[in-house]
Amino acid sequence: MISNWSATAGRLFRAVRGSSAPMTHALIALCCLIFVIGPASGFNPAYGTGDGLLAEQRAYFRRWGVVPANLFDGPAGEALTPATALFVHGSWVHLLGNMLFLYVFGVMTEERMGRVQFTLFYVGCGYLALIGYAAANAASQQSLVGASGAISAVLGAFLFLFPGARVTSLLPFLFFLPLRFPAWVVLPFWAALQWVAARQATQGPGVAYLAHLVGFSLGFVFAWVRFGRRARVRAAPAPAPEGEKQP
Repeated sequence: MISNWSATAGRLFRAVRGSSAPMTHALIALCCLIFVIGPASGFNPAYGTGDGLLAEQRAYFRRWGVVPANLFDGPAGEALTPATALFVHGSWVHLLGNMLFLYVFGVMTEERMGRVQFTLFYVGCGYLALIGYAAANAASQQSLVGASGAISAVLGAFLFLFPGARVTSLLPFLFFLPLRFPAWVVLPFWAALQWVAARQATQGPGVAYLAHLVGFSLGFVFAWVRFGRRARVRAAPAPAPEGEKQP
């Protein structure tokens, strides 16, 4: 059993190491691993079942997630929670949705930025996005977890760096037909939806739409300041799910 796990881990390590965007794949693998061994997945019997499992989940999210009221008025250690919250997810839908976006937009963004810069960008923007959300909900006692602030920053940077890259979209009002549009159409539309949803979210924390907006803005501004207009690339349609590989 141990040898099987070791062999699997070795294959995963070699696959990540040999990819063109190793940090994107490593972040996805890390988030999935943390979720599977945590209480939200339901796979770890150490957390129990039923009401006991629910209590463990709430305690887990409060320990590793951002609780806005504690972040600003609690012990100094709470300052680390915006970093740990980036790797914790509340459900399978939450995890898979975030990881899909990270894979689709993270590969090309990392290739352009480089491994070290992309990693620092991802964690830094994600941290600041959660801080921004917590500041706007400073009295809230609800836990906030997830990588969506950091992934929104990746979307913002992708928009600046690859505005012409084609992105496959599923639109409900068109019966979820897969259609491909340029990033300059899809991503501003997505940001507008987050803005509308954030304005309507008057009942305290739920989905962190404001963190999405903060992260998206930070990512776009970072790419603009760091790379300038010369870094922008126009792309032609291609079948690759993450968009076109740029020359």
